[in-house]
Amino acid sequence: MDHKRKPTAHEIEIIEARSVLQADYDQAKEDGDEDVMAGIREVVADLDAELREAGVKGPFPPLDPKPRAARKRSTRRRQEAPNLPKAKASNSTIGREYAGKYRPSLFLTLTLPSYGRVHPDGAPVNPDTYDYRRAARDIVHFAALFDRFVQNYRRVSGRKVQYFATVEPQRRGAPHIHMGVRGTDPRAMIRQLTEATYHQVWWPHFDHEVYSPGHMPHWDYTTSRFVDPDTHEPVPTFDEVMNLMDEVDDLEPAHVVRFGQQVDVKGILGGTEEAGRHIGYLTKYLTKSIGDVIEPQSNRAARHYDRLHEELCKTPCSETCAVWFRYGVVPVGANAKTQPGRCRGKAHRRDTLGLRGRRVLVSRKWTGKNLTDHKADRVEFVRQRLAEAGIAPQDISRFRIAPAEPGDPDVPPREYLIMSMVSEKIRQRSEYDIARMVPPDQDHDSRETVAPQQDSADKDAA
Repeated sequence: MDHKRKPTAHEIEIIEARSVLQADYDQAKEDGDEDVMAGIREVVADLDAELREAGVKGPFPPLDPKPRAARKRSTRRRQEAPNLPKAKASNSTIGREYAGKYRPSLFLTLTLPSYGRVHPDGAPVNPDTYDYRRAARDIVHFAALFDRFVQNYRRVSGRKVQYFATVEPQRRGAPHIHMGVRGTDPRAMIRQLTEATYHQVWWPHFDHEVYSPGHMPHWDYTTSRFVDPDTHEPVPTFDEVMNLMDEVDDLEPAHVVRFGQQVDVKGILGGTEEAGRHIGYLTKYLTKSIGDVIEPQSNRAARHYDRLHEELCKTPCSETCAVWFRYGVVPVGANAKTQPGRCRGKAHRRDTLGLRGRRVLVSRKWTGKNLTDHKADRVEFVRQRLAEAGIAPQDISRFRIAPAEPGDPDVPPREYLIMSMVSEKIRQRSEYDIARMVPPDQDHDSRETVAPQQDSADKDAA
C-alpha cells in the first residue's frame, strides 16, 4: 500500500468545508459570538471523525491554536568578541576567477581550543589540571558552532558559500573539522572570522549537581510529575527554569563555545595532484565509524578517554536529555517511563566520545543538485550495476497500479503486506550483492552466468 496516497474527491470536499468553517470560526471569535463558535466546533468534530473513518492520519489543525511563545535573546555580540566585517550579499556560489581561467578553492581545518598540554598520544600531561568539563561541553555543542561559522562566513564573504566538510576526532578526543570550500578568500579574513565566531548555549546553568545516581527524583502518579525523593516537592521543569531566566537581566549563557587559535588555510587548484590528495583526505572517513577512529594508542590515553567519557555522561546533550535530572531540572518531554539521569543519546556513548550525528557535512548547492536529483542518481547507478551483471528488472508495464480504497475486500491483510515488502527488499538486496560481486570489466557472456542464480533465488522467495 502507498501510505502517501492521493486524497479522494470526498476527502477534499471535507477538507475544503473545514477550511471554510475555520474562517467562519475566526470571524465569530472576533465578533464574540459564543453560540456560533460552539456550533462550528461540533460540526468540525463530526468532519474530523469522518476523515478518520476514511483512513486519514495525522493531527488536524485545532480551531484555537495555542500561540507558541518564542524566547527572545539578545543579538548583541559579546564584548570580548571582535566585530565581523560584512560584504554585500550576492547569489553567487563560486569564488573569484584569476587570469581569466583559474578559479581555486580553499581547504580549511578548524579545531577547538586547548584544555591543557597533551602528549603525542593525546593523553594530558597533567590530568588533574586538564579542563574536562569544558572539553565535554565543547564537544557536545561543536555542531552548533560549525553552523554559526558557516552563517558568519556567508555574511562576511557576501556569497552563498558551498562546502564539503568532514568531522574527525583528534587524539585528545576533541573534534576538528576539515572543510573544502568552493572559491577563495583572504587568509586574514578567515582567521578574523574564526576568532569572531562563537555559540552561546542558552540553557539552565548546569555547574552544580543536585542529585546523584541512586538518589534521583521519582515520578508521582498523583501530581503526574517528578518530585524530590526527600521532600516530595515538585522538581522544576526545563520550561519553568527558562521562564525564571527570562526575568533575570544581564544573564550569562550556560556555556560559550569557540574555535581554537590554530587555523589552517590552504589554496587548492582543481585538477592538480594536491587537489586529489585533499579530496582523498576528505573522503577517507566516509566508510569509517567513530569507534574505528577513536582508538587509544596507550594505557594513559585509554584512561584519558574514560575520564572524558565520564564527564560526557554528566553533560546534557539536548533539552530532552535525562541527564538534566542531575542538576535539579526535569527535561522536556519527561514522563513516567523516563529514567532520571540516564540518556541513551550518542553523545554519552564511550565509542563516540560525544561525536554524534553525521560526520560528513555537505551544503545544499555543493553539487548543484537537490535531494530528488541525488536519489535519481543513486537509482540510476544501481540500475546500471544490475544491467552490467545481466540482471533485468521485473517488467511491470502490463500492470495497472492504483491506490487501494478503504474497505477494499481485495486488499490482503496488513501482516501479509509487511512480509511481502520485507521479502521484496531482501530480493532486491540479494540482486545488488550479486551484481557487486561481478567484475565490472567482465564481458556480457560471463555476466549472464549470474542470471540462473537470481532465478533460483526468486523461486525460493516465492
